[in-house]
Amino acid sequence: MNTETIVIRSDADFPHLERAGEILRTSGLVAFPTETVYGLGGNALDKTASKKIYAAKGRPSDNPLIVHIATPEEAEKYCITNKLYYELASSFMPGPLTIILPKKYIDGIPVIPDETTGGLDSVAIRCPADPIAHKLIVYADVPIAAPSANTSGSPSPTSATHVIHDLNNKIDMIIDGGESVFGLESTVIRIDGDTIYLLRPGAVTAEQLSIFANKLVIADEHLKEGEQPLSPGMKYKHYAPSKPLYLVSGDEELVLDFFKEKQKEENCAIICYDEDAKFLNPDNLFLLGKQRDLLSHAHRLFDFLRKTDVTDTSVIYARLPSKEGIGLALYNRLIRAAGHNIINLK
Repeated sequence: MNTETIVIRSDADFPHLERAGEILRTSGLVAFPTETVYGLGGNALDKTASKKIYAAKGRPSDNPLIVHIATPEEAEKYCITNKLYYELASSFMPGPLTIILPKKYIDGIPVIPDETTGGLDSVAIRCPADPIAHKLIVYADVPIAAPSANTSGSPSPTSATHVIHDLNNKIDMIIDGGESVFGLESTVIRIDGDTIYLLRPGAVTAEQLSIFANKLVIADEHLKEGEQPLSPGMKYKHYAPSKPLYLVSGDEELVLDFFKEKQKEENCAIICYDEDAKFLNPDNLFLLGKQRDLLSHAHRLFDFLRKTDVTDTSVIYARLPSKEGIGLALYNRLIRAAGHNIINLK
């Protein structure tokens, strides 16, 4: 399969998306930018398209796909909404929030097929804020099922270059819309009455969500044996580079001393903060930004996990983030990328 790539940089380029919409309506696959990461899109109503998504990514078919819609109100067509859904939508949609809702059935048949939802009796709904993603949904005139546009388990793509590396000649089209703004996948929640279950943290933080819920429950980092994932990214190891990744936790002085020693002993890559640079060898050093600039960390993380993977190093070390605010999303991605390998310095 020859993959077509189109470049969208302004509203004037939007008419080129008509071709992408046609591909989606006819069971084809299109990778497209969103404000979080690039998505691999197919018609969410089409069983064949959903099967193609799993095949292109090498993704387990029990891992549900997120359904992207143009407006929050369109959820009414595909699932059963409630008051809390609309309260959250009014604050966070369009934006990086995915809400899991019960499926809608017509004559006993789910509107969104099981092949799209990983066999679950629920639908994950998101309304992206990225203007290219929004316009693509409008041109396609169908809801778009889209996981991240990468090989399953590897770091998610935040640029068209990443998508081309993983999926070129496996899908019909790649839309190059530049770098993703945020850089981590959407927050995923499930609503149960007035309780919100946070299944995957993202740009919409636990602190923000807690305002809307009588109770906020943050999901366990580990799936139990045989447990089916309710949300993408809940598998044990995810977002992982091919090289071993270790997360380092401890006081500032201890962490810096550890990095210094590892640079002497091993051919390693280190992901750390701008403030650390003056103490360390610059070779294979990847700076996330200022220590408190978590938005910069989120924007750069997946790109760095890919870049460290193609260096001549044998191992990667990174600082373990805090769990406050957006830090929880960074922690979630890194802990899975590292397979829960943490070095605690005492």
